[in-house]
Formats: sequence, structure tokens, C-alpha cells
Amino acid sequence: MPSVEQPTLGTLLRRRDLGLRLVSAADALRDGALDRPLRWVHSSDLADPTPFLAEDLALLTTGTQFVEGDADAAATYVGRLTDRGVVGLGFGTDVHRAGIPDELAEACAARGMPLFEVPYRTPFIAVARAHSEAIAAQAYARRSWALDAQRALALAALRPRGLDATVAELSRRLDAWAAMFDAAGAVMLAHPRGTIDEESLGTLADRVAEILARGLEAGQSLVIAGRAFMLFTVGRGGHLRGVLAVATESLDTEARSVVTSVIAMAGLAMEQSEQLARSRRRLHTQLLESLLADQPTLARRVLGGLPPAPVVVAIAPDAPAGSLTDWWERRRADHGTASFVAESPDGVVICLAAGDEELLDDVAARFGIRLGVSEPESYDSFSRAHDQALAALRLHGAGAVRYADTVGSSILSALATDEARLVAESRLAPLRERDREAGADLEHSLLRWLEHDARAEPAAAALGIHRHTLRSRIAQAGALLGMDLSTFPARAELWTLLQTARD
Repeated sequence: MPSVEQPTLGTLLRRRDLGLRLVSAADALRDGALDRPLRWVHSSDLADPTPFLAEDLALLTTGTQFVEGDADAAATYVGRLTDRGVVGLGFGTDVHRAGIPDELAEACAARGMPLFEVPYRTPFIAVARAHSEAIAAQAYARRSWALDAQRALALAALRPRGLDATVAELSRRLDAWAAMFDAAGAVMLAHPRGTIDEESLGTLADRVAEILARGLEAGQSLVIAGRAFMLFTVGRGGHLRGVLAVATESLDTEARSVVTSVIAMAGLAMEQSEQLARSRRRLHTQLLESLLADQPTLARRVLGGLPPAPVVVAIAPDAPAGSLTDWWERRRADHGTASFVAESPDGVVICLAAGDEELLDDVAARFGIRLGVSEPESYDSFSRAHDQALAALRLHGAGAVRYADTVGSSILSALATDEARLVAESRLAPLRERDREAGADLEHSLLRWLEHDARAEPAAAALGIHRHTLRSRIAQAGALLGMDLSTFPARAELWTLLQTARD
């Protein structure tokens, strides 16, 4: 911010060339009375000049309207000025009378109105001109500050991380915390870092997400934990790129012009970044084809490297591709986490080093998505890892579902597709129909028999029937199913049918 002093009554009184003298005692003034912005200086000897006055001005008078000794008239006069928002009252002495009337001084003291003496040698026009010059000097300083700030911001935008440097420069110029939120409502960058507590930042992010969800261009002010913020959308209505937040209560015209230039530069930078991101995503999609052919050489040459093997492959079928890709890019820039992310018909494919696998749980929680995760594999087996991730997605469960869970649950659960269940139910249909019609218990008896390794006596004991009865049921079931249950292949097929069919 420029160092030129803001025009106030206090700065006017400190002008030695004017010779103004504050008459009011300091303890009789309203708080900050001398530091209020002074809009203008006006002169009038009307008994009631308030219809012709504006707020935040100083009034000069020679006192021709006062009757000596009339304290009530003086109190009424000062009361009107106070109610109108007059900042201070200057009395020109030795024009119509010597000194300042006591009743006027008492009235000003009672209302906390600053009263100052204008000596005979100082024309009222000189006081008004001095204040006008102060206003012009401040305006010039503000314009110069804005031009200098915009030049600095333009240079910052040309640096390697232009948007980050631009927001940092804006924060320095405004002497305020500033942050950029992306289109998903997440903090992309903030300066100075660590000056906003996590709770306040979370509340601010929720408000940003609300603004972005509405999709409207907006400039909003809000207060969080006693701290004021101003929010400015980046991008055009219906296609917002993000939100710029500044921790300040208000901005004057020059400061707003600087913020507007940052918004324009940020919008352009984000648009270019989005175009580059789209091109990069298309390239990664094409490189994914070579990885699925278990040939990583092309991807290494184009990208300059891949996550170190062994790697895990994750597939997120319902993930927001742009936001998820941007998150991984920021992770790589901030933490050096190597990853390969590509879009495919199956969803967003993520490849990362096996040692970073726990990050997939964070991603699932952050974006509220499901991911199928493979076991660690080399790049020569990338296609197998991809198939494992798809197999993991067929399991029930939320978050990051791992292929290891599929393996641990047995091969039958992995093979239990809808088509397999339909075949199993068709093969068992004669058995189940006999159970319904005759009230038999053939299916349950077969299951218990197989669970006891096809031994009749322990299975019959578990069922509570005689072993001859169980053997009769097994023979009857074999005839209905057209299977010789004395052979292992038939028993294995029957076990698969019973495990795969729906109850």
C-alpha cells in the first residue's frame, strides 16, 4: 500500500502553514474523531447549514449566526452538525468577533465534536485548497501504487509458476492473505502459507464450493471467526475456473482494479492450463495403450520416466477425471509423488509405486469414489495388474477395494458372475423342484454330505438321519441331475453349482 497519509481532520490540523489550532480537549472527543476520513471542507454561516452538507466533511464558520450567551442555540447547532455526520467545526476568529464563544466550545465538548480555530491570517479557501491538494496527492499515490502493482503482477505471471507467483505478489501488495481455489473448491495455493487455521479454511472452502455450484459470477464478503474475507470468481458465468479469496474487509477502487487484473490473468492462466491438461490427458490415454500391451518403453521415452516398479494399478470408474488428475499433478509437484494417470473406457487409471499405495485410500475418501486396486506387479505384467483392478471392482465394498481381497475370498467367488449363477440355478432346478413338490431335503443333504468329504456316516449324523436314508437321497439326487456322484469330477461340479447358485 502507498505510504501517503490518508486525508483526515488530523492531517489537516497538522499542516503548519495553515496555523490551525485544536481547541477541544483530547478526552472530550469521540473515539477516532480526528482519524475519520475527511471528504471535503465547506464554509457557511447559516444557522442551519445541514440541508446543504454531506457526511464526513469539516465545516468552517465565522460565527455571525450565533447570539452571544445563547447556550441553547449553540447546543442545537452542534447537535444538528453531529447528526448530519460532520467531522469537525472550524471557527474563524477575529473576523466578526474575537476568540471562540464559550457556549460553542461547551456544546462541542458535550457532543464530542472536534472544534478548531482558524486564525485571521488563514483564509477559508486556503484550508479547503490544502485539503483538496491532500486528496489529489492521495489519489495520485493510489493510482501510482495500482500501476506499480499491476506491473509487478505482470512480471510475476511470467515466472515458471506464474499463477503461484502472481497470488504471492498480490498478497504482498495488499498486505493481506490471498488464496486461489480451483473449480472443485480445493485450495490450489495460498500466501502467506499457514496464516489461516484449518477450521476457518474449511468453512471458507465450503462457501467457495457453494458459489461454484451455483455457477454465477460473484463478489462476496463474509466473516469467519471474526476475520473478514472477500471472494471473487474467476472465469465467466456458467464456466467458472475457480475463486480468488482475499482476507480483507474492503477494497478501494485502485485495489479492486489490481484484484481485477489478477482475476483476468488467473482466468487466462487457468484456461491455458486446462487446454494443456486436456492435451496431456489425451496423450496419457494413448500411452496407456502401450502399457496395456506390457510395453513401457514408449511411455518412458515420452514422459521421461514412470513410477518405479513394482507398481499397483487402480481403476476408478466414476471418478471426476479432471479434478482427480489435477489432484495427482499437485501431489507430484508438492510432494514428489510419481504417478501415471490416464482416462480409459473403464474409468480413470492410476499407476503408482507400490510404496505409495495408501494414497489410494485418501483419494477414495477425498472424492467419495470406489477404486479397484491390483497387487504389485512389474511393467511387463501391467495388463495383468489392470485386469486385477477390474476384478477387484466386481467385489462389494466402498473406497479402495483390493484384488488381494478377491484372491483371499476363493476362486469360486471370483467366478461367480451373473451368467455362472444362471447356469448353476438351471442345473439345480430339477433338484429344487423335487424338494418343493415332495417336501424333500435333497439339496441340503447333498451340501452337508460334500462338506463332510462325501462320507455318509458323519454327514448323516449331522443331518440327524440314518446313513441308508442319506445314501438313498444321494442316489435320487444323482438321477435327477444326471450325474454319477461316485466320481470326483461330478462331486466337484456339484459343489461348484451349490456354491454359485443363489439361495
